[in-house]
Amino acid sequence: MNRTNIAKSFIMAAIAALALGTAPTANAYDQGCSNATLKGTFAEKDNGYIVNTPPTPNSVFAGVNLDTFDGKGTITAAGFATVDGSGGRQKEAGTYTVKPDCTGTYEVTISPGNFKAHASFVIDDDGNELQIIVTDPGNVITCIARKQFTKQGEPDGDDLRK
Repeated sequence: MNRTNIAKSFIMAAIAALALGTAPTANAYDQGCSNATLKGTFAEKDNGYIVNTPPTPNSVFAGVNLDTFDGKGTITAAGFATVDGSGGRQKEAGTYTVKPDCTGTYEVTISPGNFKAHASFVIDDDGNELQIIVTDPGNVITCIARKQFTKQGEPDGDDLRK
């Protein structure tokens, strides 16, 4: 191969890499999600650990909730959680924010106990699923929330991205 062909090949490869590298990013940021994308009741399953100070072993955490998002930034939830096999009913109330790239955060106050919890999430499956991770220090908890019911004629996630 002569120098001209090598240079052309290199330039073509660089342009292809640049195009392929930026295309998914452009699509991810162009989803047009908002608080309105997240509306309805979701069944949530939580699993993970609460990190304890050694020599105490980490505590196992599990829970289920019904999360209700109002499409305007308010979340309420009711469910059951266990730590090391002991648990009880709980309620949550708080706020959420959805970014245009379909990621978001929420903060809730959990009772009994009136303590705050924070999480980050990604909206998935046209607004029918959330992938969630609790972001408070000392927690290694992940959650999946699925839309509980999709009524016939109810707008799907694509219709809510307006």
